[in-house]
Order: sequence, then C-alpha cells, then structure tokens
Amino acid sequence: MEIGLLTAFFGGVLALLSPCGALLLPAFFASTVGTGPRLWAHGAVFYAGLLAVLVPLGVGAGALGGLFATRRDLVIAVASVLLVVLGVVQLLGLGFDPARLLPGARGIQSSAASRTGWVKSLLLGATSGVAGFCAGPILGAVLTLAAAQGDVVASGTLLAVYGAGMVLPLLAVAALWGRIGERGRSVLRGRTFTLLGRELHTTSVVTGLLLVAVGVVFWATNGLVGVPEVVPQGAQTWLQGQGAVLASPVLDVVAVVVVAVVVAVVWTRRRARRAAASTTTATREEA
Repeated sequence: MEIGLLTAFFGGVLALLSPCGALLLPAFFASTVGTGPRLWAHGAVFYAGLLAVLVPLGVGAGALGGLFATRRDLVIAVASVLLVVLGVVQLLGLGFDPARLLPGARGIQSSAASRTGWVKSLLLGATSGVAGFCAGPILGAVLTLAAAQGDVVASGTLLAVYGAGMVLPLLAVAALWGRIGERGRSVLRGRTFTLLGRELHTTSVVTGLLLVAVGVVFWATNGLVGVPEVVPQGAQTWLQGQGAVLASPVLDVVAVVVVAVVVAVVWTRRRARRAAASTTTATREEA
C-alpha cells in the first residue's frame, strides 16, 4: 500500500506538470492570489474541490474491485496489464480526457471560467483532477490501483493522495513563481525531443516509465503484497512507542505555551514594524 501511495502522489505531481497545461495552474494562482496565507487558503479550497470529485471516484473504483475480491489473481493480472498499457500510452504522448466521461464536468469547467475568488478555486479543483488529455492515463492508472485494492477506504485514500500530489507542488511553484524565473519554469515544463521519428516529451516519458514499472512490480509482487515496506516494521514500532511517550498532558500544556509564545512574538514584531513604518512615513511627510 505504501508503494501505491507513493505512486499516486508522484502521479499527481506529474499530472500537474503534464505537457498539455504545464504550470498553467501555478501561474494562475501566482498572478491572482499572490503568496502567503491567502495562497495557502486558496490551495486548501482547491484541494477540497479535488477531494469532492476524486475521492468518490476512488471509492467507486474500490467498490468495483471489491466485487471481484474472490478472483484476486484475475484482478492483479488485469490491473498489471492495464497499468503497463496506460504507461505506454503516456510515454508515447497519447491520452484521453476523463472529463468527457463524467456527466456535468463540462458545465463545471464553464462555471470555473466565469467565476472569481474562492468559488473559482473550488471549481478549478473539482475539474482539474479529471480534466486534461495528457493527464488522463495517469488518473486511469491511479484508479486501476484503487480498484485493485478492493477496499473503499484504501481506494479513497489513494485518490486523496493523488490530489495532494497536485496541490503541494502547485502551491510551492506559485509561491516561488517570481523567484524561479523563466529558466526555472522552462525546466519544470520539460522539453520535447525526437526518437525514431516520433516527437516525445520528457515529462510524458518519465510518467510512462513510472507507470510501466509499477505495472511490472504489481504483477511480480502479487498486487504489491510482497513489496518491502518503505518504513521497516521496527521503525514503525519505534515511532509508535515515541508517540506514546509524547502523548502526555504535561507535554500538551508545554506545546500550547510554546505556540502561544511564538504567536505573541510574531504579533509583537509585526506591530513594531508597522509602527516603525508609520513613523517613517509621518517623518517623510513632515519633511
């Protein structure tokens, strides 16, 4: 499951950077929202829109996979082949737009184009997770993994992580938009190259190879059951023990006090800066 979550997360990252609309969303948020708390608040609303669409899709895929729980070998074989096929499709720069398969998706896209503010961020999130010719195979692969889970909670979680993979780099790039410059944006967009007479894109190739690798690993490990855990069991046990130690009322009080002190210090400094700025402005006006 950990490998599946990592695949879903990086799938979201690569979907955001897909060649059909690379960096359009970060550019929009950088130009209309800016940076700071406002950007993160809009990012949270955007993520809520993603969850509203992606999680039900994941739950539905998990429920569908659960119908074939007694035929696990067949589910693993079909999922593995589908993952490899979707990887090859992505690698070759082909694709499909999942939004065409969802009723009402086009209407939401039209509404998002005409709205502003918080509603626009919410609607953009609702449509961005399922829209895009280049990102279609990636979403299809994540839904395939979700269906293979055969569990609605695990499948919904997988799609939520996929959405997080889109949101976190979106906010990071939007916050640094003015600093990374055109050269940095060009690197994030990737580039095209020609191989055997066919024009390919670096992002699509990386994504396709990732999906093909996951398909092969999925088959070889009986649906990721045989994959070594990213965090060893011993480390998990140690972390759980440390968590139990930290679960103390005394530490809770200390944490609250520390947070309160930090907030007070930040507030005092900001107030002092504003007072200094006001004094400087008043001095200049008098001069």
